[in-house]
Amino acid sequence: MRLTGEAPGYGDGRNRSLALAGEDDVIPRGYRHGDDLRRVHWRSTARYGELMVRREEQPQRAGCTVLLDTRRAAYQGAGPDSAFEWAVSGAASALVHMLERGYSVRLLTDTGNSVPGEGAGGFAGATQETADSAGLMMDTLAVVEHSDGTGLSASYDALRGGNEGLLVAFFGDLDEDQAAVAARMRPRNGAAVAFVLDSETWARGKDLGQGRAADAAGLMARVPAAAEERVRPLREAGWTVLTVPPGMLLADLWRMAERQRTGTGISPADGAAGTSGGWS
Repeated sequence: MRLTGEAPGYGDGRNRSLALAGEDDVIPRGYRHGDDLRRVHWRSTARYGELMVRREEQPQRAGCTVLLDTRRAAYQGAGPDSAFEWAVSGAASALVHMLERGYSVRLLTDTGNSVPGEGAGGFAGATQETADSAGLMMDTLAVVEHSDGTGLSASYDALRGGNEGLLVAFFGDLDEDQAAVAARMRPRNGAAVAFVLDSETWARGKDLGQGRAADAAGLMARVPAAAEERVRPLREAGWTVLTVPPGMLLADLWRMAERQRTGTGISPADGAAGTSGGWS
């Protein structure tokens, strides 16, 4: 998912956390073998009696929260082809993708429990800590079960106060009250994308047959109007929302989300025609 910035996973220059603010406010550290001598801070060297160098800029990682709705009441059916299993798989895919892009990621559920992780610009260059964090989130999803909660208030409380970053949510059924709670979750200074697995949509899709997974337009055409109406509060709050039918590929949904987000006039029912790469 592409966000503005100078490099994947990092904010732009205005968001950089500088290790030195100026000649008088420099925060030096001791010289290490291999440091560029042009970074030597002579005033601090004289003060401390040992060779000191300016610290490098420490870019602030862009944050991403992946929210998984596990409420038992929000899903119907069970097994590998159920809406709940699709949501779990979708959350896992989103977490891995954002970690690979270098984002600071956390997994959050409707219960308010979270598992933090740090991106590393790709697993090839991942630190052991990053790998451990990713493994912990994947292990959590591998054994995740339904919660007995009926609302999203706990996850809303966990998100409250976080005004920046990206929020990617996988919701089950949303009634009027819970849609209103979810709508308020959108970060004030960040993007929010919701994939909603509505029971009516899944029941209708299974009754009609899933069809070819690649036929995104045909699958999305089966989303009932009532299901779209239920997510209207999220759209009005600025979320990018897609109601997911069975058989839909997450990659197609990302492309459709990008079209919706950029205001190209393409609605979810118009399918995933085109290859817009804005959500990378």
